[in-house]
Amino acid sequence: MSKNLEIALLLDFYGDMLTEKQRSMVDYYYNDDLSLSEIAENEGITRQGVRDSIKRAEAQMLEMEESLGLYARFRRMCADAQEIYSLAEAIRRVSDYPGAPREIGEGATRIMALADMLQKN
Repeated sequence: MSKNLEIALLLDFYGDMLTEKQRSMVDYYYNDDLSLSEIAENEGITRQGVRDSIKRAEAQMLEMEESLGLYARFRRMCADAQEIYSLAEAIRRVSDYPGAPREIGEGATRIMALADMLQKN
């Protein structure tokens, strides 16, 4: 995963723990793709001030992730939900065979729907 994407995702998880100014600068830089000069002009500070603020915010978010692991846990949950969906889909396909109890297919379909909802949230 690229560093830009990683920081943008960490901002989703830890952005509320940054100062408003840090959060907006990181958002401008990583999500809106503004240059340091453009952010500096918008914020009325130097380009170096923007860079320093972004670097401090990045370090804080990486430290929070190292301590709390919310993003890593989220990624694992998404992978687990995908695996649950795939396994339930295989069960549903087998339940289509003649003589298979209808409830198995219905249960597998419900599990797939739940796994799909988990992945979307």
